[in-house]
Amino acid sequence: MLVVIDIGNTNITIGLYDKHQLIGNYRLTTKFQRTSDEYGFMLLSFLNSSSIHVDDIEDVIISSVVPKVNYSLTHSITKYFHKTPIFVGPGIKTGIDIRIDNPSTLGADRLVDSAGAFYTYGGPCLVIDFGTATTYDVVSHKGEFIGGATAPGIGICANALSSQAAKLPEIEIQKPDCIIAKNTIKSMQAGVFFGYIGQTEYMIKKIKEEYGENLKVISTGGLGRMIAKETKMIDIYDADLTFKGLKIIYEKNKKA
Repeated sequence: MLVVIDIGNTNITIGLYDKHQLIGNYRLTTKFQRTSDEYGFMLLSFLNSSSIHVDDIEDVIISSVVPKVNYSLTHSITKYFHKTPIFVGPGIKTGIDIRIDNPSTLGADRLVDSAGAFYTYGGPCLVIDFGTATTYDVVSHKGEFIGGATAPGIGICANALSSQAAKLPEIEIQKPDCIIAKNTIKSMQAGVFFGYIGQTEYMIKKIKEEYGENLKVISTGGLGRMIAKETKMIDIYDADLTFKGLKIIYEKNKKA
């Protein structure tokens, strides 16, 4: 079995593959202060909940954009799984040709999502990840990562309202019944939710115009499902896209 782990700024998501079948997924908040033993106990509890023994784990592959977490998590995997995890980074075969000014600056998460989208759905494609930040990445029909855009995530937008305006409260991000709201909370929800849909649709429109070809639009990320339901400009929402990308990259390196 293969464990795939995505370390993001807000959450650490963990997937468990039995051959080609994703049989479990788990989520932790990203905290710098956790020890390797804390991570180890959590990982073992996830395995136990799926009735999986640690000896069944063949390999572990990790995508990380939070370097401060890497040491503790790596040590926990070495100690409790007796495996040395593979990190997506320099020297790893991904099947994606990075065509930007400085390839080493491309986040592992964006590279993994691009591989997942291209090898699952084909190209050219526009990959949108609604995470802490929202990223818009273009992959050509040849599997080339040619660039993209980064915007504040919908959660950041909501938090900015409450933290920067003294009289505005924290809100839950959800779709209100109408855009013309009659109270402060609904007004904020309308602005954040519908405003973000407007941003998303405009970004897709402009990227398609600039690229000059029709792009298949694939989205993922925690809040991506909510946005994808409200626009016809997103073709596919795939909650497991990052897991698929990690599995694809692992298989390419295993064969190599």
